[in-house]
Amino acid sequence: MKNKDHEVIIIGGSFSGLSAALTLGRMLRKVLIIDYAQPCNRNARSSQNFITNDGESPLAIIEIARTKLSKYSNIKLIYDLAVSVEKRADGFMVTTMSKQMFTANKLIYATGIKDHLPNIDGFHSCWGISAIHCPYCHGYEYRGKRTAILANGEAAINMTAIIKNLTEYIVILTNGPADFNETQLNLLKKNKVHIMETPIKKLMHKNGQLNIVMFIDNIQIEIDVLYSSPPYVQHPEVTKWLPLELTDNGLIKVDHSQETTISGIYACGDNCSAMRTISQAIFTGNLAAAMVNTKLTDEDFYTI
Repeated sequence: MKNKDHEVIIIGGSFSGLSAALTLGRMLRKVLIIDYAQPCNRNARSSQNFITNDGESPLAIIEIARTKLSKYSNIKLIYDLAVSVEKRADGFMVTTMSKQMFTANKLIYATGIKDHLPNIDGFHSCWGISAIHCPYCHGYEYRGKRTAILANGEAAINMTAIIKNLTEYIVILTNGPADFNETQLNLLKKNKVHIMETPIKKLMHKNGQLNIVMFIDNIQIEIDVLYSSPPYVQHPEVTKWLPLELTDNGLIKVDHSQETTISGIYACGDNCSAMRTISQAIFTGNLAAAMVNTKLTDEDFYTI
């Protein structure tokens, strides 16, 4: 066990990866974090619904976490991109973009996911600021505001039902023909929710703060916030490294201990959980690390 560069390599240094590193570091495990510094919430100006840090910048929270981790001499953080993972008989080898190679007994993937944002002019600039995906994370700040939901069918109904408690002004933008059955249409009518089917041309904003949605017929409506749940995929490198099994939703399949379908590789955070919150990422990172430590302990202590 001790002949490796590290006992555990964590790929990804955002909330879940740092949480895992802290747990392992406090158990005196030799840990390496490889981080490319591209968290999915990097555009967000503040992070809500996270106790003790409600309203703080997510990047600021990460920086504080890294500073606190620096007191643990057995935790090393490098800024690089993991480009290959090789499974060996006695562990794993990770190669980075800078051509460094590291070995470890166990791996933790804290790689997040990659959002496929809609090809709408202005959407990228608003994403994480006024084009948002989670009412629990950002909805309070937009309570009572003019609200649009970019969705269709059952997904639009589900999101509308949640957001209706936050504002009375809601319009569903289907960005093409609406797909609602009669029952759903009656629900929307009862709750005074409007539907606009015209494809969207542009989101007009100031420094990411949305104010107008323009449609292809040049009709405009004033909007303060746009909810959207774009499709996502695993980062391409993750699926190329080793043949991990994914769920039907494209998440890394893990068991109760956060271990993937490849023995010795664990996952945590957004890459394996549909609950995309900071608190969930931290919890799964902590759990994965505890399970990894247990496995390392079993392999060392109980081996005759």
